[in-house]
This record gives sequence, C-alpha cells and structure tokens, in this order.
Amino acid sequence: MSPALPDGDAAPADGALPGSVRDGAGDRAFGVYLHVPFCTVRCGYCDFNTYTATELGGGASQVAYADTALAEVALGARVLRDAGLPGRPVSTVFVGGGTPTVLPPGDLVRMLDGVRDAWGLADGAEVTTEANPDSVTPESLAALARGGFTRVSFGMQSAVPHVLATLDRTHDPRRIPDVVRWARDAGLVVSLDLIYGTPGESLDDWRASLEAALATGVDHVSAYALVVEPGTRMAVQVRRGELALPEEDDQAAKYELADDLLTEAGLHWYEVSNWARTPADACRHNLAYWRNDDWWGVGPGAHSHVGGVRWWNVKHPRAYAARLAEGVSPAAGRETIEHESAQLERVMLGVRLSEGLPLDSLSARARSAVGSLVADGLVDGRAALGRGDVPGARVLLTRRGRLLADAVVRTLAD
Repeated sequence: MSPALPDGDAAPADGALPGSVRDGAGDRAFGVYLHVPFCTVRCGYCDFNTYTATELGGGASQVAYADTALAEVALGARVLRDAGLPGRPVSTVFVGGGTPTVLPPGDLVRMLDGVRDAWGLADGAEVTTEANPDSVTPESLAALARGGFTRVSFGMQSAVPHVLATLDRTHDPRRIPDVVRWARDAGLVVSLDLIYGTPGESLDDWRASLEAALATGVDHVSAYALVVEPGTRMAVQVRRGELALPEEDDQAAKYELADDLLTEAGLHWYEVSNWARTPADACRHNLAYWRNDDWWGVGPGAHSHVGGVRWWNVKHPRAYAARLAEGVSPAAGRETIEHESAQLERVMLGVRLSEGLPLDSLSARARSAVGSLVADGLVDGRAALGRGDVPGARVLLTRRGRLLADAVVRTLAD
C-alpha cells in the first residue's frame, strides 16, 4: 500500500498558482517528472504509488496512459503561462515509476515530445528513464535514444539470486552486463541502482553486488539502504518473524564497503547515496530536488514544486484520468512553504550534498552548533573554516557524518 497523501489546503480546480511563484524564478532550474504507475510485479518492499494490472482492474488503461499524462502536461503549460512563467525551458526530465519501460518506447517518446512542445527543452537537457533489466531490449533502448532520451537508470538492486528473490525482483542478474552494453551502444548514459540491507544479505553478498556493478564500467551508482515501510508485504513478513532485519552496524558496514569500493573504482560521492565518476555524470534531475529548484510532477500521486508552492496529485490512476477528462486539475491538495519549513528543508537536503551547505545560510544558533559536530567527527573541520575544496565556510559531512546525517540535521534544525 502506498503512503497516504500529505495534509494540505484544497487545490484550485484550474490549478492556478499565485503570482509569488515568479519571485526568483530566473535563479531556479525547471524540471519535469513523469510518473508511470505500472509494474508487471509489485515488489514486497515497495511503497511507491504503483499498480499491477490485476490491482487496477478496468478503467485505468496502460494503452491510454500517455494521452492522459499529456493532458496534464498541457494543463501545466497553461498554468505556468497564466502565472507569468511561460518561458523557462526544461533542464531535466525524469520518467519514473513503477516501471516506465512496461510502456512501449513510442509512448515514452510521445510523452517527452509533449514536454518539448509545451515548454521546450534546454540545450543539453538530461532526459532519464528508469527501467528494470528485464523490461528492455536493444531495440527498445535504441528507440528511446532516437526519441531524445539521454540516460537510463536500471534497477539492478543486487547481483545475488537469493537477495533478488527476497526483494521479489524478477530479472536474472546475469542480464545486467547485457543491458548496460545495449544502452551504451544506443548512446545512453547508464546508472545502476543498488539496495543494501535486505534480510538474509551477507556482507559478502553485498560485495558481490558492488563488484558486479563496477565490472560493467558504469559512471553512476546509487546505493540505498533498504527501509521496510509500514503497509508493505515485507513489513508483514518482518512482523510475523518470517524475515529478520539487519542490525544498524550491518547497514553501516555495508555503506562503508560501498564507499570504499566505489571510490577505489573512481566514482565519488556527490550525495549521501549517490556516486558519480565526474560531476558531469551526476544525476542533474535529482540535484534539482536537493537544491529545491522547480519541477512539475505529472501522473497519479506525483508531487510538484514551483516557487515555494508544493502540490500533489490524486493517487489512483482512474481518479487521475477522470479529473483530466473533465478538464480539472488532478491536484488533491497543496501548501505554501513558510520560511521556517523552507529553512528546515534547505538544511535537510543541502547537508546531504558533497558541495556542503553554506555556513552563512544557517541561523546563528545552528552556526554555534557546528563546532560540536566537528568535534564529534560528523562535519569536516577544514570546510567549516572555509579551507576546503569548495570556496566559503560550509557544513560538509565526513563519512561518519553521512552515516548519521539525520542526527546532523536535528542538530542544525531550528
């Protein structure tokens, strides 16, 4: 079961935004997220807003989905034009899910074309789709590249069959080198997503997964600790004692191993859970989230943020499609982010980046706490004094600080 939508104010039926969203818009990048809520199989750990064909039943057709999403793209173009923000080309597009590549490549390209027609794409725009290794072919990847996609992020998760089985992943891990090669042959940049801390995964299992990912030569790897969310099938298995979660020390050891192996291979962390070979290989779309830029989220349950206004769509694909068919915004609710909340989010997100958080962006009380974080080995002392590689005094996490990033945020938050 996907998490409940946030509480918030009622969203206007026409989706109209206040004039305040124009303030500082020229300093913010603009991206588009396209949510594809379909999966062939729903993984036991997943709490994303996704559905299999049997869960959806009638009335929410995958065949019609691209046209439904394009209706929201058209609405978004109209809303931003009416708000006085018509002229910003899209810097990044990210198609996520779900498994976007359960849709035909032509549908994904049509959705991208709709974004291009509505807003325009900036020169050198990054266009990513997520994919499962068993949901692509050489031909489908080539079609995506011809249609304007520049990047693919494969959900590898693990190279170990028993770990994949616990996660309900359906692909053969031996397929990973093939899909990476197919994508590169098509001219796409490739990222691999890994998960560590699956019940029953040993440190040697995790090492094998890291080594298998690195053997493909990819330039970007994401490694996320498994979080068992309430309401998922895995949470039920844990509650019944069918699966045992790893200890915190196990999770920390696996993170440190990932950082060691990825760094030795020439990939460097740029966000707590992400490593890239060069700054140009970092995921620019995700960086826009962490830097609190603007984005329009298209699709059921998708979230958007423009100029300090955040809103979220109704969750179910049938309700989403019905609203758009009626010419009504699919937004279920929204909020205007007040100064205190904006500051907290700036700390929560900015502190996770390898560029660090400018010390002068913190309150006086938070600045006074930085010394204790340095003494505890959580924050780099040279960076805090302005002697690091990035100009200016900054809060930059040490590796120990990355493991305890939430504690750092609590210390710095007002």
